Amino acid sequence: MTYVFKTTESPVGRLTLVASDAGLTAILWENDDPKRVPLGALVKDDAHPILIEAERQLGDYFAGTRRTFDLPLDFRGTDFQKDVWTALLAIPFGETRSYAEIARAVGRPTAVRAVGAANGRNPISIVAPCHRVIGSNGALTGFAGGLKAKELLLGLEGRQAPA
Repeated sequence: MTYVFKTTESPVGRLTLVASDAGLTAILWENDDPKRVPLGALVKDDAHPILIEAERQLGDYFAGTRRTFDLPLDFRGTDFQKDVWTALLAIPFGETRSYAEIARAVGRPTAVRAVGAANGRNPISIVAPCHRVIGSNGALTGFAGGLKAKELLLGLEGRQAPA
């Protein structure tokens, strides 16, 4: 399968937006590990309607005028990963959840580590808000975009990082 992409600048650095014909497939960080979100061939397409709309909605989000995204999403992963990524979509703007809470939400309360692994492979960062998942003690934990970006995103949503 061939995916289309475009890059866009943001307060958290250059993002690469990737889409299939079905929807937004990935938002990749500037220094993303290519193994984190394995994709096939990528073809640049700055005029693709899904990418244009994703860029517009991300711009609104970073400007503080958007709290939710309305984009077709095309998650590529295992059924368990898709369950975790779908659970991320249910975390309201400005709120956080622990890995244990996500594990319970997907019906696998003992799968906290597996939830962490799936969260780390979330291909559609920001839109599927993996930055809203924190440690059970409230600490910020790993994030593909880096902890500084996670802190910025939570701050943009009115959540303060723990001291």
